[in-house]
Amino acid sequence: MAGQPPLSPWMGSDYYTPCWDSGVRDDAWLLASRMEKSEEPTPGVYWKPVPDSPIRMLDHWDNMDGTIERGYAGRSLFFEDGKFREDWQLLAQYADLLASIRINAVSLNNVNVRDKARWLITNKHGELDKVAKIAEIFAERGIATYLSVNFAAPKVIGGLDTSDPLDARVETFWRERVEEIYSKVEHFGGFVVKADAEGEPGPYQYGRTHADGANLFARLLAPHGGLVFWRAFVYNCEQDWRDRTTDRAKAAWENFKPLDGFFEPNVVLQVKNGPLDFQIKEPVSPLLLGLESTRTACEFQASQEYLGQQQHAVFLAPLWKEVLDSELCASALVCVANTGLDESWTGHKLAQANLYAFGRLAWDSSLTPQQIAREWVQLTFPDASDRAREAIERICAESRGAYRDYTTNLGLCFMCRPGFHYGVDPDGYEYDRWGTYHFADRDGIGVDRTVATGSGYTAQYPPALAALYEDVSTCPDDVVLYFHHLPYAHRLQSGKSIAQHVYDAHFSGAQKAEDFRRTWAEIAGELGSARVFDTLARFDEQLRSATEWRDVINTYFYRHSGIADEHGRVIYP
Repeated sequence: MAGQPPLSPWMGSDYYTPCWDSGVRDDAWLLASRMEKSEEPTPGVYWKPVPDSPIRMLDHWDNMDGTIERGYAGRSLFFEDGKFREDWQLLAQYADLLASIRINAVSLNNVNVRDKARWLITNKHGELDKVAKIAEIFAERGIATYLSVNFAAPKVIGGLDTSDPLDARVETFWRERVEEIYSKVEHFGGFVVKADAEGEPGPYQYGRTHADGANLFARLLAPHGGLVFWRAFVYNCEQDWRDRTTDRAKAAWENFKPLDGFFEPNVVLQVKNGPLDFQIKEPVSPLLLGLESTRTACEFQASQEYLGQQQHAVFLAPLWKEVLDSELCASALVCVANTGLDESWTGHKLAQANLYAFGRLAWDSSLTPQQIAREWVQLTFPDASDRAREAIERICAESRGAYRDYTTNLGLCFMCRPGFHYGVDPDGYEYDRWGTYHFADRDGIGVDRTVATGSGYTAQYPPALAALYEDVSTCPDDVVLYFHHLPYAHRLQSGKSIAQHVYDAHFSGAQKAEDFRRTWAEIAGELGSARVFDTLARFDEQLRSATEWRDVINTYFYRHSGIADEHGRVIYP
């Protein structure tokens, strides 16, 4: 992973080793109940001396009512009923967990900053006193604390008639907030900002650029060593499905590439790993490859919003590894957290592996998914049988591919239920204001993003990649329908027709889900003292869901194409 110069603000210590005490919540690797400052590596795990990413951050999408947006592991660790939970002992355990995988920054609240969370930047009701207490707990483990802020706060809580970033009154408002925060919170890292996306306020409301907006915060935070993580999830999101020239995939580049070099040094553009929205397989966002004079953070999502919502076992290290191997120019790695009050921290026992994998890859991107899975299994199930550990490693190794096979493959996206994002609905988003994603008709399927005949999205990539994706004969099979609209009978590089590939993949993926369930049932009694909670029930749900995906998608393709399965398997007409 290519890097930019290290960022200078305080980012905590990089050398904390857990002591493995049992008996606190889930007795696995994440059970460290105290930390000792040390330069010794975690037992059984090699930590190279210098991390690849100087900032390794978790974003919590927690709301002050205790819910978590796109959270699937129970309620918030930080908030409940509009207040802080103030369970300091639990937060200390959580900080130990994060420090054990070398996380060194956390953002506490949802990037959609609403209701009482808008007041977290003040001490009107003692909010900053509580933030300071949390920040102290995290700082003892080498972790800096950030807050997500509402761009419209000057109007919403400040009594102004504008939030224009170039208005002197707005600057005064934010200066006062920054000064108050740093007077209360010693180890404050800075702000996370989502603007001009999904109805959130932003600088476009005032005819300003995102550089204008981000730089306002950056200049005020700089004297304190603070950073602003400015999310690049910005697009003119309402699209007309009848207009094929519009393309949501192009939005991040179109909004931010013209501003490259206009951001203050302590601005970090936070860019999702793919150009759409955390799909099981997307090409890397071209913005992560094309910004030359702006610091960037690559944003992953451990919380499995589109990937089974922690009801399905999906080990994400292979997906993230593909992105990190793309020679990103990234100053930081950020991940949407998958944790909550659930007894196992992550809901699904195997979802813990994704949190662990993010920490390991953020520190050392040369690690393989197989190495990471083996470490996690050994640390989590130390007294399990060899057969059981090998079986869990095998599930981790095969789970991402299985999920892709029984849901969407060949680069198709968003064939899920709108809003909820769980379960199959192949046309759910197809006429939606948020975009159109596969354009299936009687003749073919896929999105034409070529320069020659489509939206022109391929031109955003460096020349070699652009040429690879533009030409259907060289475009990799796993993203071919992301870039091309093709007949169902089109022969892939594998030699199969598109229709036959879809049938084979969905039957294979559903079979893998059945294999995972059977395997877990067979080894559950060999896992030693590790508590597995309702994991078998989650494998039951994964199998049910995979079967539904298989049958709906196969029928969808059969009805559109009229091409029968070569192997005569059951496809419902």
